[in-house]
Amino acid sequence: MKEYGSGEVEKSKTSLGLEENIEAALAYVLGFLTGIIFLLLEKESDFVRFHAMQSTITFLGIFIIQRILMFIPFLGAILGMLLGLIALVLWILGIVKAYQGEYYKFPIVGDIAENQVRKMSS
Repeated sequence: MKEYGSGEVEKSKTSLGLEENIEAALAYVLGFLTGIIFLLLEKESDFVRFHAMQSTITFLGIFIIQRILMFIPFLGAILGMLLGLIALVLWILGIVKAYQGEYYKFPIVGDIAENQVRKMSS
């Protein structure tokens, strides 16, 4: 397997028996829920664990921020909807890039996810 940030990854099987790109794409399907599931279940593939970690951090963060914004009248609803649109774009982008076999890092969150996976692997 290639290193982080080097683009595409060779397709190989994971500890769950799926191809890496399929499993990594599935880590985004239900947002942070599937991210957590694949973080717990996948033991071999750093590629899958990276995408699962990125999904978990991104969508759990958005979920929490949206809940906080609910307490702000009017402006909170508008910001929450904008954040929801951003989440939709990131969700689609994450699934597509993972399926294509790319170590695609979201701004800010991607570096955090990469560092966490490296700590888990060592």
